[in-house]
Amino acid sequence: MNGTTQELKEKITALKERLDVTVVAHFYQRDEVFEMGDITGDSLELARKTMEDDSKYVLFCGVGFMGQSVKIMSPHKRVVMPRIACCSMAKMIGGEQYENSVQFLEANGITRENIMPVTYINSDADVKAAVGKMGGMVCTSSNAKTIIEKALEAGKKILFVPDRCLGQNIAKGMGLKSCVIGDGSDVNEADIICYDGFCSVHQLFTLGDIAFYRKKFKDIKIVTHPECDPAVCDASDFVGSTSQIIRYIKELPPEQKVAVGTEFNLVNRLRKENTYVLSSTKPECPTMNETTLEHLYETLVAIEQGEPINEIRIDPDTQKWAKIALERMLAL
Repeated sequence: MNGTTQELKEKITALKERLDVTVVAHFYQRDEVFEMGDITGDSLELARKTMEDDSKYVLFCGVGFMGQSVKIMSPHKRVVMPRIACCSMAKMIGGEQYENSVQFLEANGITRENIMPVTYINSDADVKAAVGKMGGMVCTSSNAKTIIEKALEAGKKILFVPDRCLGQNIAKGMGLKSCVIGDGSDVNEADIICYDGFCSVHQLFTLGDIAFYRKKFKDIKIVTHPECDPAVCDASDFVGSTSQIIRYIKELPPEQKVAVGTEFNLVNRLRKENTYVLSSTKPECPTMNETTLEHLYETLVAIEQGEPINEIRIDPDTQKWAKIALERMLAL
C-alpha cells in the first residue's frame, strides 16, 4: 500500500469519526473501498442492517438501485453515494418496459389480474413500485425460491423481471416450466415468464471454463451465482447467492480447490489459496468499480461542509409502492 492511499484512508477515518455517518459497502466494491465500510454485505444484508442503523447519513458504496433500496426502506435517512453507478441489469428495464411486458402477456391471453409479478432486487425503484401496485414482491438471489413459492399460492402466472437467468434457474430447481419473453415460446404453458434481462458479468462464465478447470484439477469444486446461464449452473457443484457462496467456501477444507463464477473483487478476497476465478477474462463489474477512495473522501467532505452530493431522492408515490413490494419480501 502506498503512502498516498494510507493517508487518504486516515483522512476518511477521521471524517467518519467527526460526522454522523455510516459508510456502507457492497461485497463487489474495490478492496480499499470495501475496507472502509462500517456495514458490508450483499444487497439484502445492507438494506436490513441500514434500517437498524441510527446515523443521520448513509454513505452507500455500490450501485444506484442499492442506494434506492435503503432510501425506500428508511425514508427518514439521508442517503448519499460517492458515485450513482448504474447496474447494467437494472437499466435493462424501466417502468415503460415493465408495462410493455404486462401488455405482451395480455395480448397472449393472460389477463392483468392473473399475473403475479416478482422483481429481482436488481431493479430501479419505478419497477419495484409497478410490481408493488400489482400485488407483487421483490426477491434476492438468496430468497428467490421462498418468494416464488409464496407467489405461486396466488394461482397466477409469475412474471419475473429483470434477470432471465435467475428466473430460469429457480424454475428449474423447483421443477417448474419457464420461458423468456420473445423467445417464441407459448407463455401460457410456462409457470414463470421471464423478462429478457441479464448480468453482463455473470454471462462471462461458460461451460468451456468449467471443462478447463475440471480437466486441470481433479475433484475441483465449481461454484457459481444463479445469475449465470442455466447450463453453467447445471454443471456446477454449488449455486448460491453472494453470501451463500462465502459461507460455502469458508466451510471447505483449505486444501480443497474451488473455481468461483462471480465478481472478481469478491472472489479475490475469499481466501488466498486454492481459489480460482472461473473465467479466462477478469470478471470485474465496471459500475461496482466506479467508486474510488477519492470519491468516498470527497463525499464525506461534502457532508461536513453541509452540501452533500449525489443524494438519493425518490418521489413519494414511487417510494410508497416500492416499499410495499420490499416489505412483502421482508415479511417472509
